[in-house]
Amino acid sequence: VQFVESGGGLVQAGGSLRLSCAASGFTFDGYAISWFRQAPGKERERISCIRSSDGSTTYTDSVKGRFTISSDNAKNTVYLQMNSLKPEDTAVYYCALDISGCYRRQFGAMNYWGKGTLVTVSS
Repeated sequence: VQFVESGGGLVQAGGSLRLSCAASGFTFDGYAISWFRQAPGKERERISCIRSSDGSTTYTDSVKGRFTISSDNAKNTVYLQMNSLKPEDTAVYYCALDISGCYRRQFGAMNYWGKGTLVTVSS
């Protein structure tokens, strides 16, 4: 099982980025994929989750209305569209799989994860 995140980079405040999480070695169907982020000096936090079975999604309050998670099960890829980016969104972003669904928010509870992609938002 392997996850590869991509799409990070440097963007000005107010700009947009789309992150991708491509999985290999298994199929998304039946599982949940979460996006986490870790800013310098802070704990890794879950910001969004999508359940592949029904497409239901969850977001943390700080990204609601700005970020959108989606999945393409045929491509085994999950996306995170990030709009209206703020400097406080600067972090390394990780995708992770939870076989139990979107109930658990702790990164340590995830079953598989990628190495992350860096997003830097300049003011």
